[in-house]
Amino acid sequence: MSILCATHGHLAAASYLIIGSAIFDFFDGFAARMLKVSSPMGVDMDSLSDIVSFGVAPTNIVFVFLTTCLQNLSPEIRDGFVSFLPYLVFLVPACSAFRLAKFNHDERQHTEFRGLATPANALFIGFLHFSAESISLLNNFWVVLSLTLIFAVMLLTDLPMFSLKFKNLSWHDNKVRYIFLAIALILLAIFRFGAFPIIILTYLLISLAIVPFHHETESTATVHSNEI
Repeated sequence: MSILCATHGHLAAASYLIIGSAIFDFFDGFAARMLKVSSPMGVDMDSLSDIVSFGVAPTNIVFVFLTTCLQNLSPEIRDGFVSFLPYLVFLVPACSAFRLAKFNHDERQHTEFRGLATPANALFIGFLHFSAESISLLNNFWVVLSLTLIFAVMLLTDLPMFSLKFKNLSWHDNKVRYIFLAIALILLAIFRFGAFPIIILTYLLISLAIVPFHHETESTATVHSNEI
């Protein structure tokens, strides 16, 4: 439905449906645990759904938005090879598929992510057109194209990124999560739907900022393991 809405120029509705996909993505796992049913086929079906919901659909949105931004360029520029550049964003579904396949077989990703998660990327590129209403820079063709491709690469990186899964409610164990959620709520109050790209960028920057501490923790754990 999101893909069809974007194709017909209804970008707001297309983005809202991405949020719907994210809600269903949460509750399918919740339902499976509640019903005590699981299988390798379920994992594959979940990943296939994610490729469409968080790979193809948001890419279609940003593609349509890019073609709109293209009209802001001078005719001599946009009528040349530049008119084909928006198609580069369809690297995102391919990167998303690789990211999900890696996630299914990477034992390190039970408590954290390695690389940007596909739903986070979907909320970033699928809501850039909302942010552009408040941030004029995001109406620039080159900026939108560059950001989309950079975030596609972030899907494939091995950088550790914190998960929002809470094992308990203590401040000590979850201070990064609490700080991030507080910032997210403030941004949502200010920018509404246009906040999602800013929130995801904030999430990425916080994850990058705590990488040195993550490596320090890993090193300590390795030392303790060797001592044992």
